[in-house]
Amino acid sequence: MEKINTTRFGEIEVDKDLLFNFVSPIIGYNNKKRFALVDYRPDSPFKWLQSMEDMDLAFPVTLCSYFNIDYQFELSDEDAQKLDIKEANEILALNIVTIPQINPQGATINLLAPIIVNTTNNNAMQVILKDSKFPVRHPLFEKKDEEKSDEGAK
Repeated sequence: MEKINTTRFGEIEVDKDLLFNFVSPIIGYNNKKRFALVDYRPDSPFKWLQSMEDMDLAFPVTLCSYFNIDYQFELSDEDAQKLDIKEANEILALNIVTIPQINPQGATINLLAPIIVNTTNNNAMQVILKDSKFPVRHPLFEKKDEEKSDEGAK
């Protein structure tokens, strides 16, 4: 375990098995290479991808399976090679979530650019899926029936 003092969570212990080395950066964060997967609340479907170099930087992430999102894609040979992936079962796909402060039910998940982790060596990278119809902002939660009917009345 490694102790870090983060802006968002205070002092936490990070499991060294959950430290990821980004062989290619998260889009817009070119100089950030080391991240940890933080389980802030054990009962939550959300985790945090916490930068180990910038204690102010953390991304909420989740697995599509928690939300019954049909999510299958092909990883390019080039990306698999960068991550040194040999088998499909070595792949962990995390998706960054955007959660609005005012209306958390309006949360979206980025399906177009998942974070791919090789679970064997903990190399990671954000991949932009080629020839994909997946959106950058897929709604995470179904709208309630009354919200749907209100929209139809407009």
